[in-house]
Amino acid sequence: MDVAANYSSGELKRPHIGVIAFAGSIGTIIEWYDFLIYGTASALVFNTLFFPKIDPKIGTLAALGTFAVGFVARPVGGLIFGHFGDRLGRKSMLTLSMVLMGLSTAAIGLLPTYARIGIWAPILLVLLRIVQGIALGGEWGGASLMVLEHAPPARRGLFGSFVQVGFPIGLVLASAVFSLVSKLPDADFVAWGWRMPFIISVALVGVGVYVRTRLPETPVFEEMRADGRIVRSPLIEILTKNPSTFLIAAGLKLSEVSWVYMLTIFVVIYATTTLGLTKSLILNAILLGALLELITIPLFGHLSDVYGRRPLYFFGVAFTIVFAFPLFWLLDMRTPSIVIPTLIIALNLGHGLMFAPESSYFPELFGPNIRYSGASLGFQVSAALGGGFAPVIATSLSVYLGGTTGVSVMLIVLALVTLVATFFARETRARTR
Repeated sequence: MDVAANYSSGELKRPHIGVIAFAGSIGTIIEWYDFLIYGTASALVFNTLFFPKIDPKIGTLAALGTFAVGFVARPVGGLIFGHFGDRLGRKSMLTLSMVLMGLSTAAIGLLPTYARIGIWAPILLVLLRIVQGIALGGEWGGASLMVLEHAPPARRGLFGSFVQVGFPIGLVLASAVFSLVSKLPDADFVAWGWRMPFIISVALVGVGVYVRTRLPETPVFEEMRADGRIVRSPLIEILTKNPSTFLIAAGLKLSEVSWVYMLTIFVVIYATTTLGLTKSLILNAILLGALLELITIPLFGHLSDVYGRRPLYFFGVAFTIVFAFPLFWLLDMRTPSIVIPTLIIALNLGHGLMFAPESSYFPELFGPNIRYSGASLGFQVSAALGGGFAPVIATSLSVYLGGTTGVSVMLIVLALVTLVATFFARETRARTR
């Protein structure tokens, strides 16, 4: 039974690809909003609210450690949701992951601090972070497949990039909300202002659930289910028959995810503490960079359809290598007219070039019957290594070694790993399924 053909012939009513692209992006908007407000709060207030009994610098590291815990949980989420997404379908896993993410985020906003419940405050914070990480681990792969498996093959890069646009939109929302609450008097911000971005996520989840529950299952999965081509254990299939593809996917992700979380987490800490720049200046610069990505990510997605996925990766990783030292030299000038364009350029070229094609590239590397698991695991394992620990390692290097030389060297080493993965990756632009 060829379900895809039935869609084409009109026997089944196929939803407009624009609607599906929006539905794919709405989940990632919510997921990235939730995850990024946690990272911002970790950098600004969690050290004093949840770890007040230790040295402030060590408290910052501890707060970022809870941020990293969420990343460690992401591969677990990729494994769980990927397994059931490949066996039961994409749609149900998408809705479940989004609900889990939204509820855990709202719970963080209501969590009592150390002053109220003592050691239970950081313990509960870590547990909620684990739930957040598991949920996010399953979201991206399902959203990508929902769009990819409905999109015309020649335009998968473009429509897949709309899933990735969820990142800058989520970042814009998170930065905008934190920019507003950071204008409160310090006492009000610490007392209740930081909670508002977390609690607001409940409304976003309501919108997301409404949209997602009205999506059909993808024609590719329906065809596999009708033909009996569902794999019993996708993980074993990946590890025994596709280990090199898995390693390539993880390597492709490493530099991009490290770079973006360095910009959105470590740079916030470094600029506001070491350089003495205001929180609003840095958050507004990140906000402007994300706004530009609303244009550049779809543009790069379209270019990946025209020229291929690999060329964008080569350009993106080359930029991160070349810009790793100048990034901090320019920030150290402490001049708003230099700091703002520096962060805008760094976000769009060091992140956007590689991030834009990922939603199409990673699933295309794997067969349809294991791509939820394969794309999710490759993406999330690397995100755990590069995104979760990079800000912690960078903060440690800057504290104990002084300066940012060690941080720049770390970024270059991670970029070289991605460069090697790009050399060994195959081009998938011409793939039809």
